[in-house]
Amino acid sequence: MRETAGERWGRRIVLTLLALFVLIPLYVMVTSAAKPLQDVQNGFTWWPSRPTLQPFVDMWSTVPLARYLVNSLVVSSIAAVCSVAVAIFAAFAVSRYRFRGRGVFSVTVLSTQMFPGILFLLPLFLIYVNLGNATGIELYASRTGLVITYLTFSLPFSIWMLVGYFDSIPRGLDEAAQVDGAGPLRILFRVILPAAVPGVVAVTVYAFMTAWGEVLFASVMTDEGSRTLAVGLQGYSTQFNVYWNQIMAASLVVSIPVVIGFLALQRYFVAGLTAGAVK
Repeated sequence: MRETAGERWGRRIVLTLLALFVLIPLYVMVTSAAKPLQDVQNGFTWWPSRPTLQPFVDMWSTVPLARYLVNSLVVSSIAAVCSVAVAIFAAFAVSRYRFRGRGVFSVTVLSTQMFPGILFLLPLFLIYVNLGNATGIELYASRTGLVITYLTFSLPFSIWMLVGYFDSIPRGLDEAAQVDGAGPLRILFRVILPAAVPGVVAVTVYAFMTAWGEVLFASVMTDEGSRTLAVGLQGYSTQFNVYWNQIMAASLVVSIPVVIGFLALQRYFVAGLTAGAVK
């Protein structure tokens, strides 16, 4: 069917409105970051009357932004790597083997996504505090405790996502490798994983971005030394003032690593999300 002129213009209008919906807030963020604080507080203008890059300099001293950035990178990277590493083995077992309790395990993993995160906040807080008092293992207000916390909700989804992707890989590849004498681990690392690179990348990106932007647990489970960016940006709002221009500048700067990583891995991410959806 050929597209009519009305349908073509309707599509253009809808896409234009969607583009404006996305780009206008980004434009306001960029222009606000280039304004002096007084200009931001006086009223909204589409263009800075006195453009300046000073907010990009001051944002590093107003709050310890560099420390928050390092904490977020460390916690998010370790959480993503651990989540993917465990999920690969679990998903391989569920996808390729039939064992007692397989169905219960799969349903349990998926059902954990139905519970809100705040439901686990108080139990995890009490476990960390009591464990630290009893054994001296300090998980509260530490990067390690935050990584374990993020694994509680990123790992189940990672397993479920990889199971769907592994199921889409023909079992004939496993059988051919078995004929050549390959064991389970060799099949996983030499056959399954090379074919599942898009799925693994998609899960890694998901786990990283989930930890990167998480606020609820980071606001309770951290202190000044282990605080992450999502919570640390609140430091620009003080009792006497709100440094809106520095908030915008910091938001732009801390978004750069995520945007670059997402763009670099975009083709793997899209393929990984769609390939495991159809069997």
